[in-house]
Amino acid sequence: MRKAGLSIDEVKDKILSLKGRTVEMNVNRGRKKYDTLSGIIKDVYPSVFTVAIEEKNIQTFSYYDVLCGNVIFIED
Repeated sequence: MRKAGLSIDEVKDKILSLKGRTVEMNVNRGRKKYDTLSGIIKDVYPSVFTVAIEEKNIQTFSYYDVLCGNVIFIED
């Protein structure tokens, strides 16, 4: 879901459409460390969205992370 010229509203709409679905994503953790995560988008808030990685592990990401390329959704 990384395309040049996306606005923050388009990113929010795309993530809202994925709510409740299982997604795979690459996350830049800094210092050349990347994680590949698979989880379900649980909640979508005005500034952030949450992803349930495991039963009790919930990660929070901002839409800006997606817009800047720090979080990249892997599409099949």
